[in-house]
Amino acid sequence: MTSSNHIITFQPLPNKKSNKMALLSLPKLLLLLASFMLSSLLISARDFSIVGYSPDDLTCIDKLINLFESWIDKHGKKYKTLEEKLHRFEIFKDNLKHIDERNKDISNYWLGLNEFADMSHDEFKKMYLGLKADQIPAKNGSPREFKYKDFDQLPKSVDWRKKGAVTRVKNQGSCGSCWAFSTVAAVEGINQIVTGNLTELSEQELIDCDTTYNNGCNGGLMDYAFAYIVSKGGLHKEDDYPYLMEEGTCEENRDESEIVSITGYHDVPANDEQSLLKALANQPLSVAIEASGRDFQFYSGGVFDGHCGSELDHGVAAVGYGSSKGADYIIVKNSWGPKWGEKGFIRMKRNTGKPEGMCGINKLASFPTKTK
Repeated sequence: MTSSNHIITFQPLPNKKSNKMALLSLPKLLLLLASFMLSSLLISARDFSIVGYSPDDLTCIDKLINLFESWIDKHGKKYKTLEEKLHRFEIFKDNLKHIDERNKDISNYWLGLNEFADMSHDEFKKMYLGLKADQIPAKNGSPREFKYKDFDQLPKSVDWRKKGAVTRVKNQGSCGSCWAFSTVAAVEGINQIVTGNLTELSEQELIDCDTTYNNGCNGGLMDYAFAYIVSKGGLHKEDDYPYLMEEGTCEENRDESEIVSITGYHDVPANDEQSLLKALANQPLSVAIEASGRDFQFYSGGVFDGHCGSELDHGVAAVGYGSSKGADYIIVKNSWGPKWGEKGFIRMKRNTGKPEGMCGINKLASFPTKTK
């Protein structure tokens, strides 16, 4: 948006039918600005398509503004100033352009206008990624034998959600604590498999207390977190040590409440998808991926096979695998809330022909162990 002598120009998204620029006079501009401030009155309800917009929304600036207003209403967004709102509108337009262009090019998955549509990609990466793969220590001595090496009854598909070993999708918010959520998801899973009890555990305890090698909201690694849980005898329940979305003071003995323990942890052989599937057939896993690609921010559904490397920057949990219409995938539980992706999950393509797998998912998988 540019301003000169009371003339403001909005540049709408490119459209095959019309590429004219909308030139707005001051009276028209004032009406548009008023619409920004009265979003709750403009549109009380709107039917969103599967991607959150329709081609008609891209045809003129008025419809684009209405789309932004309805998106604000849907996601409960609030901006402190009109200047901030206009700034977010510009980012929203750019993101929508990316989403629309990509949806025309891809076929196995799609992008949508989710709650992150007013964030630049740089803002998003700084806020929602937090794996510190560069801190992986050198392993001394002979590697421990892979626990599931001789497991040879690999089922065609596994979904630990259906087996009752996956808790609700959580939201790390503006804290780079993905490593803690990845760790906790795997511990919650093995605890349910061994005891029959699905218990939500505390990411906040790891953020506050596991500080020898991990760095709270500034990133960490799942193996370090597993080692911490073993050394401390367990982890508190989520209800007893709730998430704050920021670093707090460590309270390991909070109310002396019940804790859930593990006996150890194992690493899956790196860059070996068959070993990863063997482990995944037996329990949910902590895995790491490169999630810094722009498509990840707006992933809405399908089997993801987009562009990504293997520079690991995000900790997630693998909770199953399967196939759909000839596309093999791994089911991944994220920590960006249930509005992202497929109710908080993403299906990532497997059998890619690359040892490291899609977005490096085969590089750094591990899992906790627990005895009855």
